[in-house]
Amino acid sequence: MKPLAISIGEPAGIGPDLILRLFAQRKEESLPPFIVYGNGRFLADRARRLGLEIKITETDPEQAGRIFPQALPVVNTGDAVKDMPGTINRAGSRMALQAIKNATIDCLDKKCRALVTAPVNKAALADVGFEHPGHTEFLASLCAGNNGEIIPIMMLASRELRVVPLSIHMALARVPGYLSKKMIVEKTRNVAKGLKTGFGIAEPRIAMCGLNPHAGEEGTFGREEVEMISPAIEMLKQEGMDIEGPLPADTAFYPPKWRQYDVVVAMYHDQALIPIKTIAFDRAVNITLGLPIVRTSPDHGTAIDIAGTSKASTKSMKEAIRSADKMSPEARTASHDHA
Repeated sequence: MKPLAISIGEPAGIGPDLILRLFAQRKEESLPPFIVYGNGRFLADRARRLGLEIKITETDPEQAGRIFPQALPVVNTGDAVKDMPGTINRAGSRMALQAIKNATIDCLDKKCRALVTAPVNKAALADVGFEHPGHTEFLASLCAGNNGEIIPIMMLASRELRVVPLSIHMALARVPGYLSKKMIVEKTRNVAKGLKTGFGIAEPRIAMCGLNPHAGEEGTFGREEVEMISPAIEMLKQEGMDIEGPLPADTAFYPPKWRQYDVVVAMYHDQALIPIKTIAFDRAVNITLGLPIVRTSPDHGTAIDIAGTSKASTKSMKEAIRSADKMSPEARTASHDHA
């Protein structure tokens, strides 16, 4: 089976640590083969810092599966940078940015079966020409190419709960103007499609939050529910979707309530992320729906203050790898064939 592609993330952060530590645990954790996009010499230096005896081989995706049992396969995406945990530099940022590009291209070319991205520092990437609000939007632009716009959907998923914020990396003041009936309908359709294709849920059950307190209290606290959210929900119901809302967010995330659904769709970033990070901070996975490739990521940042120390939890990165493995088309086909 083809390998997963893992982009190295911010070299000064914990991404390289997590990748190396999980590779060292690959047998006991039964992890699928993966190939890292970054730099072999840098990773060797970080491994020594962490006290890990790991053989690293610079290669290509075609050879990664054969190499993986004995050595960590790596695709070089930039010159080796000095291993300095906690110290961001432009050379490392350039390597990290190129790693995302190369890994995405190899997934689009079907050399790798899914993409796992380690955390990046957006400000550091902006310093070397990164012009997007975040990973999700950048991946959408890479995947779109000249084929028109792709509407990416950021889903945060744990074993207990899945959430989707309809607006992602923007100021809260911009959210009401960003929302529209058309956007809500289109993105929710993509959420349902992603649950069907990525998770094997034939008839997804969807809950949708309102934007305002008490879901607007029939227009008392805002008109977004009346004018946009409720009409969008009614249209989706008419299309046959199993969807409920708009729900007040403070009750939608009451555990007995959200456990009735396969996903809770929220209106903005923190409305979705606070609940899932409360219950699954080190286990949640960031999954991008709406792309022509499978992409997952750990649901945490670069944590440069503990980079190079082995203090960071590997749980979210491990779940990101396992989720990418399960969601890849090859894995779903194999599972169907054995059913």
